Amino acid sequence: MRLSFAAIDRATRWVYVELLQDKSAASAGGFLTRLIDKAPFTITKVLTDNGKEFTDRFCATGQRQPTGAHAFDRVCTANRIEHRLTKPRTPQTNGMSERFNGRSAEVLATTPFDSAEHLADTIKRYVQGLQSAHPAESTGPQSSPSGDEKPVPKTDPAVQKMCL
Repeated sequence: MRLSFAAIDRATRWVYVELLQDKSAASAGGFLTRLIDKAPFTITKVLTDNGKEFTDRFCATGQRQPTGAHAFDRVCTANRIEHRLTKPRTPQTNGMSERFNGRSAEVLATTPFDSAEHLADTIKRYVQGLQSAHPAESTGPQSSPSGDEKPVPKTDPAVQKMCL
């Protein structure tokens, strides 16, 4: 089974998506590492839900303070990224990601796929379509009519907040 991990920049609506094999802490940490490398700006904050792939906030005895030892938190710490968590049972807090996931699910439910590559290509084209629909808001690579990409500096003075 393949799962979609998505990050959306709240300021620019830049989107990064990967299809991963599982929903583990190691997968989430790897996703964040690759996201940091691909983002055309410096990420300073991330907002995630309380899934076990993102936090160790919950344990068998209930809720606790995150330990900082979780794989996702270690990547955040190593890259000076503040990791914020939504309040439990409040998906509306991360509404941009929730809407993206819902719209993606609609696209995926209406498309038959021949292979994993076909699925990945469809998601890539969907994300490119979203970003080209908001060119003034996106700091991500923009395609010119000739198909060449225009790179964007890796640092951005604005505070970037990613929703995962």
